[in-house]
Parts: sequence; C-alpha cells; structure tokens
Amino acid sequence: CANRNLGRSGLRVSCLGLGKYGFNVAEEMMTLAYDNGINLFDTAEVYSGGRAETERGLSRKHIIEGLKASLDRLQLQYVDVVFANRPDPNTPIEETVRAMTHVINQGMAMYWGTSRWTSVEIMEAYSVARQFNQIPPICEQAEYHMFQREKVEVQLPELFHKIGIGAMTWSPLACGIITGKYSNGIPPQARASLKGYEWIKDKIQGEEGHRQQLKLKDLEAVAERLGCTLPQLAIAWCLRNEGVNSVLLGASRPEQLEENIGAIQVLPKLSVSVIAEVDSILRNKPSSKKFYRS
Repeated sequence: CANRNLGRSGLRVSCLGLGKYGFNVAEEMMTLAYDNGINLFDTAEVYSGGRAETERGLSRKHIIEGLKASLDRLQLQYVDVVFANRPDPNTPIEETVRAMTHVINQGMAMYWGTSRWTSVEIMEAYSVARQFNQIPPICEQAEYHMFQREKVEVQLPELFHKIGIGAMTWSPLACGIITGKYSNGIPPQARASLKGYEWIKDKIQGEEGHRQQLKLKDLEAVAERLGCTLPQLAIAWCLRNEGVNSVLLGASRPEQLEENIGAIQVLPKLSVSVIAEVDSILRNKPSSKKFYRS
C-alpha cells in the first residue's frame, strides 16, 4: 500500500487506512492491515459503542481531557493526528484551534485535522491560527464515494491549493450500498436492517436509492470486465482521485478487509477510458479528467 503525504505536511500515510472494525477481531484485523502496508489506523470512541465526539463538545477542556483518556486507553504516548469531529456550535472555532495547538505543544499529537467541517469553517480555523500564531489543521476527513462527490472533488482541491488542506476520506462503499448486497432488497442482518440504521434503509428504498441500484448493475459489469469485485472497483475509484491522500476502510471481518485491500491491484487497471466510462454511468455525461491521475 503506497504512502502519500497528508496534505502539504510531511506526514506520510498509507493510501488505505483502517477505520471502523469488528471489536472481537480487532487484533487480527490490525495485523492483517499492517502486514499489507497499512500504517494508518483511525480510532474513535463511537467505534466501540461509546459516545460520539459531538456529545462531549469541542471546548478546550473536552479536547484535552478526551485526548488524554484516549491515549491512556490505547496505551500510547501520542498520536500523529487528532481530529475535531464536527464543529461545536457552542464553542468558538478559535477555542478549538487553541486547544489543538495546546495538545500538539504538549506532545500528545503531531498534527490536527478536521472532520465534517465546511470549507468556510476550515478557512476560519486556518485564519485564526495564522492571526494568533497557532497551529492550523492539515486535513479534512470527508465522506467520499461514487454517490457523494461534491466536497472532495470541488471544495477540498480549492482548499489544498490555498492552504494545503489534505483529504482523508471515509465510507468508500457508501455504508455498504456499493457492495451490491441490496440489489434484491434488504437481506436479514444487513446493516440497513438493524436498529439505528433506518436512515440507510430509507435511502435504499427511496427514489434516489432505486436509481443508484440501477447504476450499480452497470458498474458490476465494469468490475467483472476488470476482473475485480464491485467493492474493489469502488475503493480503487476513490484512490484514483489525485486529491485523496488516504481512504479509510470500514471492514468488519478479516476476509472483507482482505478483499478491500485488493483494490490496490485494481488501481493500475483504471485507465482514462475506464474512469470516463464509470463517470458516464454515474453522471450520464463525460467526466472532467482533472481530478484523476493518468
């Protein structure tokens, strides 16, 4: 798994990262990932059933105490990057910037990034950091897949050119929608059938979900021609974007992770013509090639 710089920083991260994974197979999953060249492991309290970061807020006190607790739990002295997940409407961005600068100066992290922030909010954080001699963020964690493209393909490249913000993307399979498993309805035990994931079910059964399922049938034909699975094609498609530094995988089983890692072998097969064909299926019009490596 090749390494790429995270934004304009000197931090080199593997092009694939491991995000959410099954708790009972965590050690096996991390070993498998590491053996395949993955050096990026994303962790959050919500992954193991804890409360989401937004419930604790992004005040200076919560950021510092939360990171200390996480370091103790993970038995680490520091992390390379700490992320501020969603800006807190009750906390000024300046306070978040100062808190992130403090944890970096204290040696608890080397860099900090944002997650689910708007371009305006990221620019404000950067401006505040420069104005008050604080440390700006180096990357944004953003949802990116074949059916969610605007932020990563349009907004983040502009931020990269202006202030060097990189892109660490998540949900390359759209919460399992781009696996093809929902082509004939929602099977039992699938994520969309579980309590708390009704929003996925509604999305699949809606008008837009129906259109997406039709597109997936055409994409399956492309994957078959390339000799890969639909998930591998989808992940390789994300990696093809020149603005994406790393794609976070959300596998729950070792065999699923192994399949996803196989997307690396598909990447060289994504010629300009294949990318154009995929884009034609997704947009019903030719793609602009500026987002992709040739």
